[in-house]
Amino acid sequence: MFVVAMVAGVLMIASGGKHKAPGEKEWPASVQWGYILLLAGFFGVLSNWMSFSAVMLVIVLITGFGWALDRFYLARRRAPGEEPGHVIDNAKGFFPIILVVFLLRAFVVEPFQIPSSSMRPGLVVGDFILVNKFDYGLRVPVLNKVMVPVGEVARGDVVVFNFPPNPRVDYIKRVIGLPGDTVEYRNKRLTINGQSVPDVDDGTYEYLEQGLAMIRTDQFVEKLPSAPQPRSYKVVTTPDTPVYDPQQVRDFPYRDNCKYEEDGFTCKVPDGHYFMLGDNRDNSLDSRYWGFVSDDLLVGKAFLIWMNFKDFSRIGQKIH
Repeated sequence: MFVVAMVAGVLMIASGGKHKAPGEKEWPASVQWGYILLLAGFFGVLSNWMSFSAVMLVIVLITGFGWALDRFYLARRRAPGEEPGHVIDNAKGFFPIILVVFLLRAFVVEPFQIPSSSMRPGLVVGDFILVNKFDYGLRVPVLNKVMVPVGEVARGDVVVFNFPPNPRVDYIKRVIGLPGDTVEYRNKRLTINGQSVPDVDDGTYEYLEQGLAMIRTDQFVEKLPSAPQPRSYKVVTTPDTPVYDPQQVRDFPYRDNCKYEEDGFTCKVPDGHYFMLGDNRDNSLDSRYWGFVSDDLLVGKAFLIWMNFKDFSRIGQKIH
């Protein structure tokens, strides 16, 4: 599909001519739409091999090169009143827009859509959320290494991160274990560093899964020890469901730090890593299955629901 978009874009650009119509300030619509299709197709093709941020950076560099080439070289060589060609003209038009979007996503805030039920009841499928990009330090784009320390990850934070087995995919879970912590989850009860995490029965919670099956769960309010104060949030468990599925446990880095038994598991979190769990404890593919999340895979802290087209009442809700 993206290759087709690129080809269609090139054909539309070619059919639009090399010059603007006499007296016109804008390029023909076919040329403008052609460049939009070309850019969209190029973005989609690169996304098969690179992360979103990396693709954005590539496009910023390409359009920025066109802008700089015209600003410091081509513009000085053009005759008075002569217009730049459509390639340079469109690169100059796209560059500031893409640069602003890239900088906002890289250093300030990034949007994310909830794709599954793993974070119910707090986050539901269809929620569009905002992710704070600087809470855990200003990071070098793409490399994601902290260049300016700002804050640290806390237990209980809801975090978006690059999925360790496939970093081009973003996941969202709750931080349960910090570096050095021992996380134990047995009989659907959580223990951290030998201390049981308090939970209070909060009735039941039902939801429709993928529009097919009504799922009934038990709901609890969990109080996780965290600095500067404990974090309270709701979790759900499904009756008569094991605490993990042994067949889904993968071989992952520091796998020897985890011990799996019939009634649960224990994991020692290595330095520079975090242990993540979904709030929907029996319907979440998380650290119990694919391991720990390295600090350089963190995207940011989720803090606000800004849209849900199926339930407007969720707009503006803070993420706890």
